[in-house]
Amino acid sequence: MAKTLTAEQYIAIEWLSIPNKGGKTYEEIAEICGVHFNTLGNWRKDKTFDAELKRAIVRNNSAKLPEVVESMAEWAIREGNAAAAKLVLQINGMLTDKVEVETKGNEGTDVEALAARIEALKIRSKGEDSQG
Repeated sequence: MAKTLTAEQYIAIEWLSIPNKGGKTYEEIAEICGVHFNTLGNWRKDKTFDAELKRAIVRNNSAKLPEVVESMAEWAIREGNAAAAKLVLQINGMLTDKVEVETKGNEGTDVEALAARIEALKIRSKGEDSQG
């Protein structure tokens, strides 16, 4: 069963997910949530809390993404930065990582050998059952 977050944790997430934490310090956010400052730090280490915080950050910043990508593209072109250009292409789904797998065996699968091995295992299993 998935862990559920408390109301206090959701309040903390809302503050932590906005730029500059809404002008608040970690101590102030902890006070708003009604918890000790160390509790806020422990929440930050929790996987469920962290995942929800990341989702909130994406929600809060999704409207800015087109401008960010456009700015990255312009910068990559202006600076001639290949790594930045690659990232822009990946973000836009125009460049994907391609993994090629090459097998060494050219003969294919020997079905007869597999069938013989299965039969041998069945015989061995029957022999063990009758002895045990």
